[in-house]
Amino acid sequence: MQNNVVLIITSIQADAVDLQRGLAEARDGPFDHICVQSLAEALERIGCTRIDIILVDLALPDSAGLATFDRLFAAAPTVPILTLAAHAEESIAIEAIQRGAQGFLSKGHFHNTLVPQALRSIIHRRAVEAALFQEKERSRVILEAIGEAVLGTDLSGQVDYLNPVAESMTGWPLGGARGLPLAQVAYLIDGTTREVVWDHVHSAIEHDKPVQGIAGMLLVRRDGHETAVDMSVGPLHERDGKLSGAVVVLHDASASQAATFKKMTYLAEHDFLTGLPNRLMLNDRIGQAISHCARSGTGLAVLFLDLDNFKHVNDSLGHAVGDKLLQSVAQRLGACIRQSDTVSRQGGDEFIIVTTDERHAQDAAQSARKVLTEIAAPHIIDGHHLQVTTSVGISVYPDDGNDADTLVKNADTAMYHAKSQGRDNYQFFNSAMNVRAVERQTLEAHLRHALERAEFVLHYQPKVDLTSGAITGAEALLRWQHRQRGLTLPSQFVPIAEDCGLIAHIGRWVLRQACVQARRWCEDGLPPVSIAVNVSASEFHGRGFLDGVRAVLEETRVDARQLEFELTESVLMRDVEASHSTLQELKALGVRLAVDDFGTGYSSLSYLRQFPIDALKIDQSFVLDLAPHSDNGIIVAAVVGMGRNLHLRVVAEGVETRAQCRFLQEKHCDEAQGFYFSAPVNADAFAQLMRTGISARNLL
Repeated sequence: MQNNVVLIITSIQADAVDLQRGLAEARDGPFDHICVQSLAEALERIGCTRIDIILVDLALPDSAGLATFDRLFAAAPTVPILTLAAHAEESIAIEAIQRGAQGFLSKGHFHNTLVPQALRSIIHRRAVEAALFQEKERSRVILEAIGEAVLGTDLSGQVDYLNPVAESMTGWPLGGARGLPLAQVAYLIDGTTREVVWDHVHSAIEHDKPVQGIAGMLLVRRDGHETAVDMSVGPLHERDGKLSGAVVVLHDASASQAATFKKMTYLAEHDFLTGLPNRLMLNDRIGQAISHCARSGTGLAVLFLDLDNFKHVNDSLGHAVGDKLLQSVAQRLGACIRQSDTVSRQGGDEFIIVTTDERHAQDAAQSARKVLTEIAAPHIIDGHHLQVTTSVGISVYPDDGNDADTLVKNADTAMYHAKSQGRDNYQFFNSAMNVRAVERQTLEAHLRHALERAEFVLHYQPKVDLTSGAITGAEALLRWQHRQRGLTLPSQFVPIAEDCGLIAHIGRWVLRQACVQARRWCEDGLPPVSIAVNVSASEFHGRGFLDGVRAVLEETRVDARQLEFELTESVLMRDVEASHSTLQELKALGVRLAVDDFGTGYSSLSYLRQFPIDALKIDQSFVLDLAPHSDNGIIVAAVVGMGRNLHLRVVAEGVETRAQCRFLQEKHCDEAQGFYFSAPVNADAFAQLMRTGISARNLL
């Protein structure tokens, strides 16, 4: 019997040695292990070696953070992966579990007899799960592929299952038949006497014995059509042997073997949900198209589509609605293509279109624009008007590849570039995308040293009372003083920090620095003001967030009432129960809470009312183009009114003009911030603003 093979991925030699020693000394036999120090080496091994389990440190020389896990998981989706985490890295390890990791091992505890046992258990469990899934999938395919009608009942004889053939033969869909008496769904009569026949089913259940080969009957379909059938009945048991019902098999005496073979072939080559060609057929179609192009001197294009934010549909409306949306998308894609083209579903919300006989890149671009337009039109699903966009990546033959795998891979790369460009667009693959990937990796490497090199700085933008003109507080805004790029805004590096697991460390630095600065201003004799700090989803929902806040407040000796956390609606609604608990803990400390970018999320007002919120911040997109009867003006007035009725402060962001300021004053908005009053400034400049105040002209 072969030993289990463990792939260890870490650049820390001491950790590797501890793991190897523990695996070699396992009580129930040693493991075989492979040790590598980089993600690139690991991916190479995965492609050519049997691996039973992977242990990975997410901080590697050539990759770091959740991006490391995501690439491993994509390369080996069926292999269990555990991360190696120090105590400070547990939050990112938990995030990896949410993305598919089996767990994590704590650094410093590798040489433990329980570690090999845990690994063996995980490997065994994955093998059992794979076997059960394979068994279930095989049963489903067999039941749907065979040319027999299969009906299942419970012990009382009520229908609980119909395969597609049974639906067709009886005229009943499973949803309509479930729970009805079997005799009503499959109305059987004797072919000679025309008497109703169902005693055989009752006999099989009562005596717990099968009844085989009952011929000469007629199945009367729901619309009255009669079909000659043969019937077999058998008792159905649970895994523990307990009788649970019966299974009835009806054979269409007129059905041909050719039809059965055709059905099985179709199922093997098509996606079960949309009916589109699956990956197997797509590869064959691309191969044929390449051969045709080589002979004719033409080209082909591969369009890789991924629906934007499709997960929100499943999360908010359920998978049934999500499946119907995918079917609607598939129908529209089918209507977009020519008869010689192919549209395929790759799985999930990914589709591929292959267009042939292309002469110019403009032809593929035209196809992509048509797809974007068709998909973006509203989809009416179960009474819901759903709007979804898609991002499209395009590769062309022969410029971007000479085989199906390469063309699909490069189109996939281009699709991710389309995502990064704001979604709802198309991008052609080009070699520069690889250059950008390298640039991003370099920026990530620099980002890892930014904290230790003290390259981060905070700027402060004042909040102004629209009645008195007094500065009531400041929003702390992060900047990165990059050694080569200069002052860098958060939009250029925060997404990278979130991907590689650094955002929690940076967020803790911002919180501490803001509190330290608030303390210094007080010591300099300035009146106390509140400082607002933005909190990301991974920080807010991460382990140790509350403990970190308490520690910073205790260390800096800042009055918690001077600290305000700004959280977006999407952060709060990600896990309502957990959010409510955390917010209550923060309120108990005295921290103030504000909903940032209000109106741009998807929160329920009933939930929002339950949260202990102090303020609403109107997103700057609504402040733009304010006018009394404009849509933005109506929305802002409504938010201000709602806030006042709920006894919440209302703060308008992005105020840049005198007209905007005056409109907000007329609507009795409490506070505002924006370039009309002051741009974000450093700590010394903000202190000077506190001493001199905002110019009176800015308040009319």
